[in-house]
Amino acid sequence: MSADTYRRGRSLGDRAILVAVVALTLVWIAPIVWVLGLSLKPNEVLMRTTGGLLSPPFTLKNYADIIASSSVFGWMMNSTIVAAGQTILTLVLASLAGYGFARTDFPGRGVLFVVVLAALAVPEQAIIVPLHTMFAFFEWHNTYGALIAPRLAFPFGVLLMTQYFRAISPEIEEAALLDSASRFKVFWRIVLPLSIPAQATLGIYTFLHAWNDYFWPLVSATKPEMYTLTIGLASMQTNFAQTEGIGFLMAQAVFAGLPVLILYLFFQRHIISAVSGGSAR
Repeated sequence: MSADTYRRGRSLGDRAILVAVVALTLVWIAPIVWVLGLSLKPNEVLMRTTGGLLSPPFTLKNYADIIASSSVFGWMMNSTIVAAGQTILTLVLASLAGYGFARTDFPGRGVLFVVVLAALAVPEQAIIVPLHTMFAFFEWHNTYGALIAPRLAFPFGVLLMTQYFRAISPEIEEAALLDSASRFKVFWRIVLPLSIPAQATLGIYTFLHAWNDYFWPLVSATKPEMYTLTIGLASMQTNFAQTEGIGFLMAQAVFAGLPVLILYLFFQRHIISAVSGGSAR
């Protein structure tokens, strides 16, 4: 096979891959465009047909109705506090635990790490009853602590940080330890800054999970003033026949998803860097 033939074949292969990626991207964003289009259409129009998303009339009334609710911003604040609290505390705990597994040798380390991995296979539904009973006994329900604490046991975060710390060359730490630096100082000043891509990835994943969490807040938050955004928006719907229309429902979906999208846009370079195995710059 000549070099020209090889290059032409490779070029055709690259183009085929590009076409496939573009096609998959269009398939992936189609539901998002559909939801956004419906959220901008008057409900009386959607009662007749859900077609013609790109043709007028358009309206912002669905979003205005959401903002007009006096409770929405309170629910958003609850979601922000819960998601930010879970994210920060998970990063702290997962980083410390991951560094301990990756760099320190203590009795039972292997067994304990296996237990952490085994926790990945335990479904949330299996522990919901004892979890609810425990928090009810301590009268912690309808508090931020009750909404945050159960999600801090995050085995995936420990696994991610352990693997990332193991990939960092230990010679960097050994040089600092020889200069009489403490283990915690090495972790804080040297290792932690090198793990920013993994931290950003874990932070985005944790925040996204906390922001969209529905099951546990539904169990723990029974007072309207403690609802998170997902529970609050669901409470506005009651059942489909009594809602204010399909456009209103779609506007709720867009409204709830925007903060996560904005957060991802700010940290996407770190996520891409973590996936590629490099360091963000």
